[in-house]
Amino acid sequence: MLSSTLRPNSSSTLPRTAKTQEVNAAAHDTDGLPLPRRLAAVAAILGAVMMVVLDGAIANIALPDIAGQLQATPADTVWIITAYQLAVVMFLLPASAIGERFGYRRVFAGGVALFTAASVLCALAPSLPWLVAARCLQGLGSAAVMPLGLALLRFTYPRRLLARSIGWNALAIAAASAAGPTLGAFILSTASWPWLFAVNLPIGLLVLAACAGLPGPARSMRPIDVWSIALNAVMFAAFVLGSDQLVAHPLHGAALLALSVVCMVLLVRREMPKAAPLIPLDLLRVHSFRVSVIASVCCFTGQMASLVALPFYIQHELGQSAVTTGLLMTPWPLAVMVAAPLSARLAERVPSAWLCAVGGACFASGLALCALWPLHGNATLPIALFTGLAGLGFGFFQTPNNQNMLLSAPRERSGAAGGAQGTARLTGLTLGSLLMSLMFGLLPAHGAVHWGLGMAALAALAGSVVSLLRGPVRAGVA
Repeated sequence: MLSSTLRPNSSSTLPRTAKTQEVNAAAHDTDGLPLPRRLAAVAAILGAVMMVVLDGAIANIALPDIAGQLQATPADTVWIITAYQLAVVMFLLPASAIGERFGYRRVFAGGVALFTAASVLCALAPSLPWLVAARCLQGLGSAAVMPLGLALLRFTYPRRLLARSIGWNALAIAAASAAGPTLGAFILSTASWPWLFAVNLPIGLLVLAACAGLPGPARSMRPIDVWSIALNAVMFAAFVLGSDQLVAHPLHGAALLALSVVCMVLLVRREMPKAAPLIPLDLLRVHSFRVSVIASVCCFTGQMASLVALPFYIQHELGQSAVTTGLLMTPWPLAVMVAAPLSARLAERVPSAWLCAVGGACFASGLALCALWPLHGNATLPIALFTGLAGLGFGFFQTPNNQNMLLSAPRERSGAAGGAQGTARLTGLTLGSLLMSLMFGLLPAHGAVHWGLGMAALAALAGSVVSLLRGPVRAGVA
């Protein structure tokens, strides 16, 4: 009797416990999409991000072919890259604000549609000015896709899985970056350069079809300030162009940088009283968010400086071919692909500040070894190991840092957080490019490369140290 009495109670306890766990898991998932729709949303977000990154990676290698067929000088064809980058950096923050006002899903899908249509215009370009204008339109589409894709991930995945989603996003970006040059070379070996852009049409149409599954969070009713958007655009355009011309034309570059500062002051004064400003001043007041932005700028500065310096080091100092240079630098994106999902898993258990600090330290160590290790001739294997270490560190830094930046912002300001992340990345890339321009302008090529790699290592180390200021907050629960 006793055993028969106890048996129902004990057996009823187990299902109740399992049921409680199911209820708790369901409660955690209420802030994300249900699983079938989540897959369609992830396909749309990652598909759009990979399309944008691939296009940027393969366009660079087509510049000689484009210059020849359009009868343009190499210096003029650089505007194919510059116009795209300018459009992106000028409209990242406005696209985020427009997304908050009119809906993330609508503006993201509009960015995909604009990027796809502009790709067709690029493929049909009969002249260089046409192609440059079409690349500007591509940049506008990319400015909507990159920050709003990151914001949409926050509404697609439940909070407890957000680190993994950002890890997959970083993995997709690294995979597209690694595959871009190879894919571009394959297309150019079998077809002419317009096909580099034409391939975006079927990809873009598939992504647009998948956009129907994206989440549709509530919109803000705040009006769009056209004057602030104009000041923002001039500020970033003057900063990028001034930085680019500072070494070759110091007076012109300094004047543009001064214009950028003036626009920044006017923009900050205009936006300061607003509850949700175009420049996310409200988010920058949050300590954790501010630290993540500064650390991101530091590490992307180190990334760009090293990616500019390494090809000169490998080709000019070690006497290797362009193909060998590409192979020796391939471990970098491959290591990022490995580290991104691993760091996402660790971010659920390890404080994000520690992960970012260790990742930044590995990143800095790889760059420092590239700068200091004595190499001669064909002894190039250490370079592959060092670039792999740098990529591994960067991958472990990037995922928890991006997640902390996103989770430090209120949900309704996710678009602004995504825009801030993109702006920090582009600011760091610009500073890294400027750093190497200064090194090449002030030092002989040999010294410029080694000093540039050393400065890149210091920038990455600064990102590591700054990350520790965030405090021991776990990325999975921040």
